[in-house]
Amino acid sequence: MTDVGVVLVTAPNEAMASKIGRALVEEGLVACANLVPRIRSIYRWQDKTFDEEEVLIVMKTRRSEFERVRARVKMLHPYEVPEVLLLDVAEGHVPYLEWVLEAVRPGAATASTGKPASTKRKARARR
Repeated sequence: MTDVGVVLVTAPNEAMASKIGRALVEEGLVACANLVPRIRSIYRWQDKTFDEEEVLIVMKTRRSEFERVRARVKMLHPYEVPEVLLLDVAEGHVPYLEWVLEAVRPGAATASTGKPASTKRKARARR
């Protein structure tokens, strides 16, 4: 088991998904956010069945930072009960896992402000 996790969040549209993903990356809470457009979600909410198009956000972070990620998503998300799920990464390509751990700054943002800490880090390109 690694300290890397994958966080899944659904959003109502691409603009909102982009807003959430960009904020979390810029704040150092996640290493990257992939937007998967046009997923179809069939779900039950308040005794009604819905069938809607959404955007899936797939984010990589430190498992130890999940509560900060969850809190920030909740602040930014328009849904009353947003989907915010953490999946553990058992194994992976070691250089990629190391990059995720380097890119995510523990304690980088507070749940109350969402503003990045004042520490600066050299940007690293991912390929």
